[in-house]
Amino acid sequence: MTTTTVPSAAIDGEKLMEFVFRAVDEVGATLNTALVVMGDRLGYYRDLAEHGPTTAAELAERTGTDPHYAREWLAAQGAGGFVTYDPAAGRYTLPAEHAVALVDENSPAFLPGFFQTAFGALRDAPDIIEAARTGRGEGWHQHNTDVHEGCERFFRPGYRANLVSAWLPALDGVTAKLEAGADVADVGCGYGASTILMAQAFPRSRFVGSDYHVESIEIARSRAEAAGVSDRVRFEVADAASFAGCDVDLVTMFDSLHDMGDPVGAARHVREVLAPDGTWMLVEPRAGDRTEQNFTPVGRVYYAFSTLICTPSSLSQPVGLALGTQAGPARLHDVTVTGGFTRFRKVAETPFNMVLEVRP
Repeated sequence: MTTTTVPSAAIDGEKLMEFVFRAVDEVGATLNTALVVMGDRLGYYRDLAEHGPTTAAELAERTGTDPHYAREWLAAQGAGGFVTYDPAAGRYTLPAEHAVALVDENSPAFLPGFFQTAFGALRDAPDIIEAARTGRGEGWHQHNTDVHEGCERFFRPGYRANLVSAWLPALDGVTAKLEAGADVADVGCGYGASTILMAQAFPRSRFVGSDYHVESIEIARSRAEAAGVSDRVRFEVADAASFAGCDVDLVTMFDSLHDMGDPVGAARHVREVLAPDGTWMLVEPRAGDRTEQNFTPVGRVYYAFSTLICTPSSLSQPVGLALGTQAGPARLHDVTVTGGFTRFRKVAETPFNMVLEVRP
């Protein structure tokens, strides 16, 4: 191991300490990822939302947990600004706005799934560090369940808030087809959240969700049964280059194309199964075409997920194009054109996603 020494004359001491304290904040934020998962799983946030100003002893008693852990957890949350603290009363309060983001799973602002995905990604980071030495990949199926479950918990509220009410209506003529009865292929469906939402909204249409991850498909099937839509939803184990379909009216891909090893091959297969007047709805992480356009808080998180999850996923598959989470509209357009499509337009956008309409 070699060490590198920077000449002291080149160092601005004030800038150095400014960076050091910024790095301290980064370490605190990293550790808080685990603390948010802890608060979510132990019911701390839910309890605070229900009971208002609370002491550590009260929180521990109501949640059936140890008061020492509750005390330190609350103090960390107070130091991080997740809860407020009244020193005179020794009580902590979860602000109502924070409760929306930390407790309400139906809110599009719900965040614990986001933290859970990051928590899972950090657990798998040692494997990714070794993969980076050789360029090998790590498939979605190789990650722990916090990555799988966290992704679904994070994206589902956004889909619930936007998919039926805004995204599908933004596509030319698609809602009318779905209302009359259409054939839909939801590719890379994961736990089936998007497939089930569409099936609930359009009872005359037929839906096939597909994913190469066997465990996800098993969960999707059980959730469709619980939601009462099994009569019009079918889930199959298949990758994006082999999913079933013929003259399909709508193909959807939610936050999955950039994870694929051969997105161009996937685009070609979509073109093959799509009806002549069909539509491919492509939902991808929001991104600009130039790297520096994505130097934002959301872009930073997406680049991190791209490094730890999405790029390794692509590299684990044939071709291994590794588009990256922040591919941007221009690169996605190139993929669709190479796959045989001629029309491409952005029809909707949220802080986390962009919705693209792709047609033959």
